[in-house]
Parts: sequence; C-alpha cells; structure tokens
Amino acid sequence: MMIDTAAASMPVRTLPSVPWMEIPGVRAVVWALGRNRVRFVGGCVRDHLIGRSSLDVDSATDHLPEESLKLLREARIRVEPIGIEHGTVVAITDSGQFQITTLRQDVETDGRHATVAFTNDWAQDAARRDFTINAMSVDPDGRLYDPVGGIDDLDLGCVRFIGDPKERIREDVLRILRFFRFTAWYGRAAPDTAGALACAQAADQIRNLSGERISAELR
Repeated sequence: MMIDTAAASMPVRTLPSVPWMEIPGVRAVVWALGRNRVRFVGGCVRDHLIGRSSLDVDSATDHLPEESLKLLREARIRVEPIGIEHGTVVAITDSGQFQITTLRQDVETDGRHATVAFTNDWAQDAARRDFTINAMSVDPDGRLYDPVGGIDDLDLGCVRFIGDPKERIREDVLRILRFFRFTAWYGRAAPDTAGALACAQAADQIRNLSGERISAELR
C-alpha cells in the first residue's frame, strides 16, 4: 500500500502535553537520538488520545539500527540489540526499558515473518503497519502525524486494516488474532465488516501459528 509522503510528514495537530516525555529515561533516549530523528508510536499514542495512561512507550527512528546503538552508548545509555535484524534495539534505563525501531518496509512476507529493508521514509513505515490506529505517531514536541485516518477510527471505536484486509492477513496471519484483540480494547461497535470477513475467510490459517503466539495474544 502506498501512502502520500506529504501526509506522513505533515502533523495534523499538536498535543497540549506528551506525558511520556516527562519520563527521564525517555528524555535521555530522545536527547541521544535527536529530537528530529525520533517519533513515538503504538500504545502510548493510542491510549493518550482516548485518555488512558500507558507505560508502553515505543519509538521509531530513521537512524539505522547500528547508528542507534552507537548514539545510545555514546550517551551512556545501556542498550541491547534485541531484534536488531528487524531494526529493533532496547534502551535500558532507570525509568524502564524502551524499544526503538528503525523505519522499515516489507520486502517479502511468508504469512508470518517479513524480510524488511530499512528506510528513512515515514510513509513507507506507516504503510506496512496493520491497523490505521497503529500508524499514528507523535514527535517529542507533541506534533501528531496521522497518514491513514487513525484518529477518526479511534474516535469511532473502529479497528480497521490499512488497505486490503485480505492482503494484510496474507502477509501475517497473526493479524487475525490482533484484529479481535484490538477490537476488544478499542472497539465500541460491531467489528469492522471488511476486516471481520477477511479474518473469517482466513481463519483456518491460525493453525499455522505457534501455541506460544496464540497464548500471548489471548492473554
């Protein structure tokens, strides 16, 4: 799926406060990586917009993983290359652990795992995500970016796949379980019709998931 690069680079609003920026460890990570090179993604953004507190502070950066490691270590922040082959490192601070993942695009998928290429394009990274409410990001100054309409879906309580639901599930069958988990947490009406239909049609593929992954999603 292609997303207009301008939509991913222009903020739609500025939040009056970014509570996770008050966490000393988060501030240290931002200082090390550069305020204009990192944005917050995932749970902290979704939850803040609907008034929930969240300690799940993940971020994305256009630094390559090795550069993130170097900058964090130079700032005397302990960092582990957990998942570095997929672009993720973990900063370990007195305030907690924080994942930082390099912007990515999928090169190939096998129904569960993806081969990725790193990019500096926020639009490409947003396009590979599963749901619209997961493609929003916030920079350290509180500017909110929403290239695929995640804010409107979050307000409506609608969990909606980005692009064609069938294609997104073909890329990763785990998204069937994620669809219903996110609908349980954020939905306020019947599940999105197109998403639910695509999940039903691909339901037999769940047997290809490991027991550990199924258990983790259900819990």
